[in-house]
Amino acid sequence: MNPSISRKDLAKLFDHTQLKAFASDEDFIRLCKEADENGCCMVAINSTQTALCKRLLKDSPVHVGAAISFPLGQTTIATKVFETKDAIQNGADEIDYVINISQLKNKNYAYIQDEMQQIVDVCRQHNVISKVIFENCYLTEEEIIKLCEIAKEVGPDFIKTSTGFGTHGARVEQVRLMKQHVGDKVKVKAAGEIRDLDTCLAMIEAGAERIGTSSSLKILAEYDARFGK
Repeated sequence: MNPSISRKDLAKLFDHTQLKAFASDEDFIRLCKEADENGCCMVAINSTQTALCKRLLKDSPVHVGAAISFPLGQTTIATKVFETKDAIQNGADEIDYVINISQLKNKNYAYIQDEMQQIVDVCRQHNVISKVIFENCYLTEEEIIKLCEIAKEVGPDFIKTSTGFGTHGARVEQVRLMKQHVGDKVKVKAAGEIRDLDTCLAMIEAGAERIGTSSSLKILAEYDARFGK
């Protein structure tokens, strides 16, 4: 059986992730080494580790991605913008920020759009990739669609399913829904509970163009066992 994607191209989709509050410098050294050796796209980290990971990856094409207002999204727009600027100053190549879910539940769509616009504008000014984390586990289908509509208007680089810290992570049907409503205007990142090759391939088939996972090496090992290197 031939794979639908090469090992190299699969690895390029991975945002190799370490977001645990108790991770040590050794964990980040290992993370960056693994991402570089396997050709991952990015390391996904909390913003406080941005400078460290940028130093570790200074000679690597692997991006450093900072998580902003993570994982709850319950900080002001000004705070998120400051954290975004700080992460970029410390070397972030990509920004993944969590929306203010409370304001979405309040149907304060102007707030959600303003927040997204301000953060995306900062990223554009610095040629940094922007990703908007929806946290779908707390949202209705109608709310996901509304966020997609706002994203189509603002134009972040990616919309993202999950933080991995909510009640559930990525779901294939939600990835498909997101892709259906943003089309080619915005890419979709699936993250959270993607721990095996079959789940990963299903997310890609549904429309995900980036995969956030701390199981990158396990998934690649499964790929090698099934298809060979």
